[in-house]
Amino acid sequence: MAKTTKTNRAVNRLARVYLELHPGEASRHLEGAPVEETADLLGAEPTARAVRLMRRLTPDTAGRVLERIPPPEAGRLLSALEPNRAAALLSRLDHGPREERLAVLDERAAGEIRALMVYPPDSAGHLMDPRVTTFPPDTRAGEAIRRLKALQRRGVQDVFLVGEDDRLLGAVGVPEMALAPAAATLASLAQTSPPAVGALAPRDEVLEILERSRGRSLPVVDLDGRILGVLRQEELIHAAEEAASDNLVTMVGAGKDERALSPPLFAVRKRLPWLEINLVTAFLAASVVGIFEDTIARFTALAVLLPVVAGQSGNTGAQALAVTMRGLALREVRLRHWMRVTGKEVLVGLLNGVAVALTTGAAVYVWSRSAGLAAVICISMVISMTVAGLAGATIPMFLTRIGQDPAQSSSIILTTVTDVVGFFSFLGIATLLASTL
Repeated sequence: MAKTTKTNRAVNRLARVYLELHPGEASRHLEGAPVEETADLLGAEPTARAVRLMRRLTPDTAGRVLERIPPPEAGRLLSALEPNRAAALLSRLDHGPREERLAVLDERAAGEIRALMVYPPDSAGHLMDPRVTTFPPDTRAGEAIRRLKALQRRGVQDVFLVGEDDRLLGAVGVPEMALAPAAATLASLAQTSPPAVGALAPRDEVLEILERSRGRSLPVVDLDGRILGVLRQEELIHAAEEAASDNLVTMVGAGKDERALSPPLFAVRKRLPWLEINLVTAFLAASVVGIFEDTIARFTALAVLLPVVAGQSGNTGAQALAVTMRGLALREVRLRHWMRVTGKEVLVGLLNGVAVALTTGAAVYVWSRSAGLAAVICISMVISMTVAGLAGATIPMFLTRIGQDPAQSSSIILTTVTDVVGFFSFLGIATLLASTL
């Protein structure tokens, strides 16, 4: 009995020495051990030694271990870890276990960690899944597959390789890993320097990187390159859908945070400012009509045809605006393409203007028997539709160039331009050609 006790003490002493002198090797062994055993070990070790081991575990393993360490012991380890690393590990826990561990920390430390876990809305950190699957680079493919099966985590398309400091080293697709020899290391299968995004990157930047990389998932890293989470295809698709819906509502002056069942007063606060702006622009268009009041009084047919010109130029501008906005949203075009985009829309507006002008001119001549009136509406139709195509392509490009949201009420600006140009061209040409009417 005494001999057994001495043996156990010797083994424990040897284990402590091993953990003290070789934390890197020990952590690699702990990666493959049952999570409960690792949690028991770290919870019983002195804080300094346990923290050294915790730092060397991959974030995925460390998060699962932290969840199984009782709150008092977990709080002791979290207090000794760097705040950003503690925040990253706690972010992987569900709300209940996370709050239990934060509750045992002192108020200042808990507040600091909470602040680090809160990312701005629409940022990569806000959209990411913190339960990212990570492995050391020397992990064998067969061992990685076995551990993935044990995790039973659905939707994993890529696993990520991290060093001892949690910095992202590479990425391996699950299909490639499954087809590789079991003895192959993940480092030999990895894509080195995979595309990644910062935790504070806005949604638009996330979508731009996704478009360039065309990957299945996108790792999220902190300022030091440590992996914090992953954006999977579902989240990325959802982010793209939200971006498209935001553009849809902001183009007409509604708030992008307004929903179909938002309270009426909330909707009024979001919409009323832009409606007031629209009212000012409407008066601007009306003032153009007022300039030609005498011409309209002499030729009342002009008042009948005025909405035709404004409507056609408005529709032309809206088409150009929609296509340009879609190109910007999907990263098909950049600011450097503005000449090509503008030239194309001007040409389209001109050709459509000529075609529509011929049809309109013929209809007006049949209706009024006035060749002069038909000529006036034909010329103004070509001018107004060409300018509308120019405005529809230029407005979102200009807003992007000055650092503004290209979707923000661009249709209101476009409507002002097309109305003013349409009214001015139609009534101005009618005044110049009054003798032919």
